[in-house]
Amino acid sequence: MEDLDYLTSQYNQLTKEIEEAQKKEDWVRVGELIKKRGEIEKILQKYTELQEIRKKIEETEEILKKETNKELLELAKKEKEDLQQRLQILKKELQSFAQDKEKTESVIVEIRPGVGGEEAALFAQDLFSMYLKYANKKGWKVKILETKKTDLGGIKEAIFEITGKGAYSKLKYEGGVHRVQRIPETEKSGRIHTSTASVVVLKKPKKAEIHIDPKDLKIETFRASGPGGQYVNRRESAVRITHIPTSIVVACQSERTQAQNRENALAILQARLLKMQEEQQLKEIQQTRKSQIGKMERSEKIRTYNFPQDRVTDHRVKKTWHNIEEILGGELDPIVEELEKTLNKS
Repeated sequence: MEDLDYLTSQYNQLTKEIEEAQKKEDWVRVGELIKKRGEIEKILQKYTELQEIRKKIEETEEILKKETNKELLELAKKEKEDLQQRLQILKKELQSFAQDKEKTESVIVEIRPGVGGEEAALFAQDLFSMYLKYANKKGWKVKILETKKTDLGGIKEAIFEITGKGAYSKLKYEGGVHRVQRIPETEKSGRIHTSTASVVVLKKPKKAEIHIDPKDLKIETFRASGPGGQYVNRRESAVRITHIPTSIVVACQSERTQAQNRENALAILQARLLKMQEEQQLKEIQQTRKSQIGKMERSEKIRTYNFPQDRVTDHRVKKTWHNIEEILGGELDPIVEELEKTLNKS
């Protein structure tokens, strides 16, 4: 039913976008959207057929209970067998869709320090490393889009793309404020400090999911700053893109060429626009669903990493795991699986 609700909302949204593209006479866009809507329509038709077959099976079972004519009983038995065979085929097809839906996905993850100064920046680096190690264990591909380091080894910001089987479904619940409780190395009195870092997980849109009009973009270039010696001061390789309608600003300078930084910045911008679009749809279509809370209120503290007690607690599922070093080393599956099991039902 969750898939059906999602597909129905996507179908309705695509219909609106097709109408808007037709008004603008953007026929290339219209063709892309109609093709995408057609794929969803096929799946919705299978759901409808599945429901109809279940109803027919129930009706046939009622006939078998009441009918006394042997010939009619045989016909009813045969019809039930045929319906059950078709039901199994449809179930397999829809199950295959559910598996393929999150087969190979790309997500953009953004990590930034919160409260806690340099300790927060160091914790942000720990989270960055944790997700990179988790991606490596899952066999996913990682592409670093932007990183800004601090002098003591922490990070001011890390933006990276992860691509692989089930990447979004596994990481979508990582978005939120992560909190750490530990004694910093620079703390002489042994006091436990509490710091935070924010994690944002954005689903990278596929082609045609997000259409950006080049007229809506303000693209600027500037000289990269940070490590790199004389090279960073010689060429304007860094790129800043402003999406005028939404005022979203994205800047990238991690690559050596302007073209690569432009490509990375556009990927981040598309992901942020898709997130904005999805949140708007959730507000309009599924306001009563509990699952909105986690997706729309990223400011909540979702997880605490307590070093003195060697525990990691996820506050959404009210569950605790131990061996914190192992978890920060990329052993995230037990937490991820519990989140999938519990929050997918919410």
